[in-house]
Order: sequence, then C-alpha cells, then structure tokens
Amino acid sequence: MLLLDAGNTSLKLGLRGPDGELRDYSLPSTPEATADSLGLSIISAISHAGFDPEDMPAWVACSVVPRLDRLLREAAMRYCGCEALFVPGEIPLPLANRYQRPEEVGADRLVTAYAASRTVDTPGCLVIDFGTATTFDLVAGGEYLGGLICPGVLTSARALSSGTAKLPQAELRVETDQAEPGLSTATSLSHGLVFGFAAMAEGLAARLLPRLPEGSAVVATGGLAPHIARVCRAIHLVRPHLLLEGLELAYTDNSLFQPAKGA
Repeated sequence: MLLLDAGNTSLKLGLRGPDGELRDYSLPSTPEATADSLGLSIISAISHAGFDPEDMPAWVACSVVPRLDRLLREAAMRYCGCEALFVPGEIPLPLANRYQRPEEVGADRLVTAYAASRTVDTPGCLVIDFGTATTFDLVAGGEYLGGLICPGVLTSARALSSGTAKLPQAELRVETDQAEPGLSTATSLSHGLVFGFAAMAEGLAARLLPRLPEGSAVVATGGLAPHIARVCRAIHLVRPHLLLEGLELAYTDNSLFQPAKGA
C-alpha cells in the first residue's frame, strides 16, 4: 500500500510491506511539480523499496495543498493504473468533527487525531505535530475537539535566518537535557528553538489537558518530534509517522475498500 502525505514543505511517502515494516521517503513539495515529475519520483521510491508499482491497489493520500490533488490523481492512474483516494473525501473518517466550520480543519490534523484515537490506549489524546506549523489537536470519545495552530520549528528558524544578517542556519542539535546559556551564536539559536518549543509544548499541554478525560496522553509526531520530546516533560509518546499510520487505518477500517468474504 502506498501512503501519501502532501504537505506545504514536502511530500512524504509510506510503503507497508508484507514484513510489516513501514518504509518512508520524503520528496520536495515544489510549485513546479507536474504529474510526470511526481509519478516518476514516486514509482522510483516504490521500486527502491522492493515493490512493483503495478501491485499498488490505491494511493491513499492526505493533502493540504489543493494544487497537488489533481496531479497525484493523474500520476496514480498513469504510472500505477490505480486511483488516488483522499482522506477525508473518498475515504471518510469515523470521527465527529466539532469545528464550527468543519471544512476549515486541515486533513492532516484530522488524520493524525484519528490515528491517535485508534492506536493509543488512553481515554483521550493531545496530538502535537511538529511540522511546517506546530499544531495541538484534541481527540476523545470518537470526537475531534479542535486545537491550536502555532509557528513551526523550521519555519521559525528560517524566518530568523532570512530576517537577520548574522544569524546562521540552526542545526537544532542539543547535547544536554537542560537549557543552558549558549556560548556561541549557533548554540544559542539551537537551544533557543529546541528548548523554546519544548517549553511551549509543556505550557500549552498544561492548559489543554484539563479539557480531556483524566488519563489522556500527549502524543508527539512529525520529523522533529524526537528532538523536542527528548527535552520536553509533557510528551508521553513519540510517533513520527502517525499521519501515515492514520491513512493506512482509514483505508483498512473502511469496508468499501476490503475484498468481499470468500473473494
């Protein structure tokens, strides 16, 4: 199965093989992308993972970049002879959306919330996604309860570097579990970002968790989640590929896409 997370910064791919291992790849999400450039890159990743592109029953996708939707549909049909099915959309999520305007919620936020509700054995979850934006989403009792949108770690780092003449690019590496005054500009920047976002996560988790049932968990996801979680006391679990897991669950949980018994 091919899983696709079409984001503002990158296009993440997940491939689940017979051994149960999830192989993941990341491609740039560029304005110049075409159906052919996407299709060729994706089938290259499929082949690299040791699979036959023609064996894919569908591309299961989540997108927050509307211009990519049509391109992915064309690429799926042209290069794999299958459909690109979007979540939610062609594949609905059995999750009640409590937003005042449900259509305003990013598909990625709904999918990660659903994945947490299905895989974390607690009464509720606060999902923190350290992506292009840092999002906080609450889910409990089969309901998406809303959340917060904050600046992203890398987005903040790029804004600092582009807006100041002397600040270098941040490496986001910390060698200690305690925030310490940096003795170089690079260390000051890295510690400021990593410990700053850890402190933000701790503070907002303390404010949001009372809105969930007692015993709820804080789950971190996104590529930077392991870096932040190492110094963040509020995070209980780290699931870097929670969105891809959610796409897989949405597909396998939906009876419309399962073979009939005896088939």
